[in-house]
Amino acid sequence: MDITIALDAMGGDYAPAHPVAGAVLAAREYGARLLLVGRSAEIEAELARHRTSGLPLEVVHASEAVGMDESPVTAFRRKKDSSIRVAATLVRDGRAHGVVSAGNTGAVMTTVKMICGVLEGVERPALCAVVPNLRGPSVWLDVGANVDCRPDHLVQWAIMGHLYAREVLGVASPRVGLMSIGEEDSKGNEVTREAFRLLKDAPLNFIGNVEGRDIFNGKADVIVCDGFIGNVSLKAVESAAEAILHFMREEISKSFLAKLGYLLARPAFRNFRKKVDYAEYGGVPLLGMRGASIICHGGSSARAIKNAVRVTLDFVRNGVNNRIHDEIVKMTARETRVPLTGGTPLSLGD
Repeated sequence: MDITIALDAMGGDYAPAHPVAGAVLAAREYGARLLLVGRSAEIEAELARHRTSGLPLEVVHASEAVGMDESPVTAFRRKKDSSIRVAATLVRDGRAHGVVSAGNTGAVMTTVKMICGVLEGVERPALCAVVPNLRGPSVWLDVGANVDCRPDHLVQWAIMGHLYAREVLGVASPRVGLMSIGEEDSKGNEVTREAFRLLKDAPLNFIGNVEGRDIFNGKADVIVCDGFIGNVSLKAVESAAEAILHFMREEISKSFLAKLGYLLARPAFRNFRKKVDYAEYGGVPLLGMRGASIICHGGSSARAIKNAVRVTLDFVRNGVNNRIHDEIVKMTARETRVPLTGGTPLSLGD
């Protein structure tokens, strides 16, 4: 299957340099066909810095760019020719299978949702992060798309996270946990307690409540929470990882023996950094949208953009959207026939 990806070349703190460099790396390594969307003169100037002969890269002009601090709604209404809007339109019109952007997260989510729309049956899309744990990677959602939610939204996100973990990460039967303040059924606020009740009867490998400490211990393959908790927690985790690396560098620089020890253990430190570096995971998918939508960190390096393209390719090749659509429709039909508290569970194995 030939996959085409629209890349918002004007999105991010280091645009267009890093998006263009990442696109070149991705085209060279994965053979992905990329449409670089943005101000053509600036994009072509960046391309001239790289060896691009024979690479499947095409420039699509967009005269405007959305700033990192702009209001998402205002940007959508006023900037009709923004790079993210043109990129999303390419997906809507079938010229691209997915969009990648390191731009203003709110603007990207708003634009993609308004232009491409959500999958049938999906109430709200969710941002899905992939994080390392003691047993391998796990899926964590929502990490920022929805500040407030209802219990049934959490159930839909659990199903979407289950499918992403199974189809993209290769987890045969993902264990799904609900983020709360304790493992007991009665713990949590009104939304999480009701979500717990619904999830017990959902067609999932639901293991119950999990706590913040379970994000990295491998207890669950999918962790579900609202976007407020998810976003605050994810940023705290990113900050902690950066602080740990900073403290390690400080201690290493204090003595000759520490420096010598570092040289001997450098491969271990390099592997540790690789595990906690967001650039390795590229970007987070916005699940529930029509077409693949991958949102990157604003400060994404060329390597992060390259890996975001890889994530998009995996998403499309594994038919994640088709799976989400089918299972959400099944769940909706089941709710119509019988209450969620009864009936025969659906099979998510097909």
